[in-house]
Amino acid sequence: MIRAATSDDIDRVAAVVVDEPIGWIGAERFHADLAARMYRPEWTWIAQRDGRIVARALWWGPSGSALPVALDCLSTDPSVPDRAGLAAQLLRAGMSASGAVVPPQFNVSLAEGWRDHPATVAAVAWRREAVFAAGLTDEVERLRFEWTPGSSAPRGSTVPPDSATGGSGSADAADGGPGGRLVFREGSDDEFLDVFRRVAAGSLDAQTRRSVAADGVDAAARAEMEFCLGCPGERSWWRIAETPGGEVAGLAVPSATPYHRNVGYLGVVPQMRGHGYGGDILAEITRIHAADGARVITATTDTGNAPMAAAFRRDGYRVSEIRLVFTAPSAGQPAG
Repeated sequence: MIRAATSDDIDRVAAVVVDEPIGWIGAERFHADLAARMYRPEWTWIAQRDGRIVARALWWGPSGSALPVALDCLSTDPSVPDRAGLAAQLLRAGMSASGAVVPPQFNVSLAEGWRDHPATVAAVAWRREAVFAAGLTDEVERLRFEWTPGSSAPRGSTVPPDSATGGSGSADAADGGPGGRLVFREGSDDEFLDVFRRVAAGSLDAQTRRSVAADGVDAAARAEMEFCLGCPGERSWWRIAETPGGEVAGLAVPSATPYHRNVGYLGVVPQMRGHGYGGDILAEITRIHAADGARVITATTDTGNAPMAAAFRRDGYRVSEIRLVFTAPSAGQPAG
């Protein structure tokens, strides 16, 4: 029997344990996000056999969202003969009932070097088969980074490691970037949209390229900006990056998730690429968050975006996990 969960199922759903070496949602996180309406019974689908839950799919969304935006956890009991087949049925039922025009992406969290471990490879394999069968056939591997105050002081910052305490990051951001190479200022929505458009051209980010190919640069830029505006971060944090001579170099969009401060979005316009400005913009975002007392700053980038990954590492960010992101073809969802 495959169906959406009810309030009577919640404790049984939360009690499901995944014994594979892969990221999954445990009882504490499930109950906490359920209370915040980021998980909901109608977004939680289960398969039962003889009254026992043998598969579950947990879709997640912001607390104010009408629809889920991501599939966070997909699991089946090891006793199921065809794990991928049952999971695909579960996904098709849940996605059909959700009403979402664009199927929510599926995020799989893994440890670095996961391909060297057969058990992890097997855990990924049946999930990949299931989500491909359900229509999520575009796959991107991303690096998830974390910065903490003990990692390093942000370049251009007077905040030393382990002492990021208070202050207005928004106000400080106008003082200029590391070494004076860039100046950061506020901007109107129209100005930001123009820079989003310019940054999208030639981007190394796989989802940005997919969105541009499917919908064009203008629509991709608008979608990216709307996504950033919908995140928990403050619009007042956003900055346009310019050279001291006033030429636009890119943009910095410090943001947040429901759990941590986040790098959000940064980009360099095409004619300014190749000069290391991406690292300067990242340092400014880190400085803003650190000055506001952030204890953890998260960020993601594609494994294929070597310049961005190198910039994160230079600024003291460490890889905390690998994420496989599965989306529907031409979904064009922002990278987040």
